[in-house]
Parts: sequence; C-alpha cells; structure tokens
Amino acid sequence: MTPFSWQRAVIKIGSALISPNGNGCSAEYLLSIAKFITASRQQGKEVIVVSSGSIAAGRRSIKAGQQASIAEKQAMASIGQTQMMANWARFFDFPCAQILLTLDDLHDRRRYINVKNTLRELLINHALPIVNENDTVAVDEIKVGDNDNLAAHTALVAQADTLIICTDVDGLFDADPRKNLSAKLISSVAMITPDITALAGGAGSAVGTGGMITKLQAAQKCCESGVQTLLVNGKKSEVFDALAQGLCPGTLFSAAYSGRSARHHWLSHTVKSKGALTLDLGAFVAITEKGASLLAVGITEVSGNFKSNEAVDVIYQGNIIAKGISLYSHMELQSIKGLNSSRIMSVLGFSYGEEAIHRDHMVLIKTNTL
Repeated sequence: MTPFSWQRAVIKIGSALISPNGNGCSAEYLLSIAKFITASRQQGKEVIVVSSGSIAAGRRSIKAGQQASIAEKQAMASIGQTQMMANWARFFDFPCAQILLTLDDLHDRRRYINVKNTLRELLINHALPIVNENDTVAVDEIKVGDNDNLAAHTALVAQADTLIICTDVDGLFDADPRKNLSAKLISSVAMITPDITALAGGAGSAVGTGGMITKLQAAQKCCESGVQTLLVNGKKSEVFDALAQGLCPGTLFSAAYSGRSARHHWLSHTVKSKGALTLDLGAFVAITEKGASLLAVGITEVSGNFKSNEAVDVIYQGNIIAKGISLYSHMELQSIKGLNSSRIMSVLGFSYGEEAIHRDHMVLIKTNTL
C-alpha cells in the first residue's frame, strides 16, 4: 500500500455503493464510509462528499420501461435526491448540507466563486457538504462519467488537496481484471500518460453512469492542479481502515506541483470555450516564449459565436496551445483580426483595450504535437 497524507478531501461515492441493486437507497456499503468520514473530522480533517445515486434511489417511484427517458430520469432524480440525502443524514450527528450543481454553475466565474464561498462557510461551520449533479434540470449532464468529473471540479473549487474516488473496483489494473485473472493492480501512478489512459475500459456498472476512463479524466484534472487522487474499492470496509491509517489500498495518482492561480485552474479545467482564435507564427512565439498577451494583429482566423469576456481556445497549426478570456466578441474580432492595436478605435468606434486576450486571463496548454 502507498502512504499518503491529506487535510481536505473530496470523497466521490458511486451509484453502485448508494444503490447496489439499482432500486432505492441502501446502507450496505455506506456505514464504513460514514465511519471514516466521522473519524477523519474528529482528527481535524475536512471532508466534502460528491454522491451519485439520486436516479437509482428514485427509480422505484417512477413507472418507466427498461430504457427510461430523460424526463423519467429527471423525475427519478427529483424523488431520489431527498431519499439519498436522508440516507446520508442518518449516519451523522452533525448537519449535512445539500449542494446541487451543473457544470454550467462552474463554467460561470461568478457562480463558481459563489460555490467556493458556500463550501468554505459550510466547512467553517462543521457541516458536511454533499454535492450531486442537478439531474432534474441538467439534461446534457445525465451521461457517462458526470459525477467523476463533477468530483474533480468540486475538488478544485473547494481547494482540496485530495480526491478519493470510491467505486466497485480495487483500482487501476494493467489489464481488465474481469477478463484476465493475472491482471495486476497498479498501486501508484506518477503521471497519467497515454499508456495509462489506454488501460481504461468502457462503462462498468449497469447502475452507475461512469467508467474507468472518466475516473482517469477526473484524476488528470486534479493531479495537474496539485490535487492527489485515490481510486479505491468502496465495497470493502478494510479499505477505509487503511485510508484512516494513511495508506492507499488502491491506486494513488500523484499530484504534480502546481504554481498556477485559482483563476488559471478555473480556465484550464472548468470554463467551457465558446469559440477559437487561430494565430500566426509571430503571435505563437510571443505567447509561448515571451509570455505576451494576444493582440489582434496576430489573429488569422476567428471561429465560433462568443461574446466579450467569454472563453476561447487559442490555436496554432491546428493545435490548442492556450485558453483565455476574449475582451472582444467574435464579430468584433472578425473586424479587427490582423490589424494593429492602434486601429481598433477607428474600426470599431470603441476599444476595450489593446489586447484581444490579456496574459493574466490566459493559460497555456501543453501539446506534444508541435
């Protein structure tokens, strides 16, 4: 087992643990998790839970066929959410706080900060935040892997140092353990490379909506932002005995050093790009080698439909090399692309500044293809 230490953790609990038979809530696997949470809090540590299972919890209350429609799933989630929260609350003698999110809540900077402040206040007041996807309204989010990635976003917005993903497998293996009895557990991963990603299979449990690939995506988001990630088997009570002793019985993904600001983390992993700006060679060199802002003169192509102060990808030779907040809309940039900054006022009749994207509002993205 790999040793680890932590102070503030997000613990993600999958549907297979909340509702093992896919029909209603169960305490079968949650007691060990609850004991670990309580013991950790008594040691002065802080815990946030990201809990799947609202759809499965409410399934028995809604008449639906084998393939439930989106509306039927939303109705299940609406009923199941209260049942899931009640199921959690019975394990604790301290307040449990419900937080329902969609990725749209995290894409918007103002709402992102509001989520951050709410989580901080709940932890200060010793409540247990329990986060879930708002499946009753989030049509696009009812899909494979929603809560794995939501847990990663939650870890980032909460400024946690650890993400613990509890699932129904022992960790990441060098082969599919369901098909290959000689498959070996990978106890630690220093970096999530393409070879590591290739080990992920498709969706696992029929109850949940997540697969190993989404767990690796979540781990990568966190590790690149300085948050270590553990993948463990939540069905085994001995797993939580080991975690309480500072040992990871599954796979530990090491955190990379991150000197980035919170705003850069938000830009890199949370905010959704609404368009793209293609650069010439001069702008590419200025941004990647000189740490410069992006000027209109270096833009050769504008794509997408975005407004001022929305995020865009920055592209060179077909590769995304950065992401940033555009000071100008797509129509405005179409008019001033390739022009010197001194001409912005005469062309548009106004100016938001010399830069299309200021350096402080841009983050570089690694690429191995240039």
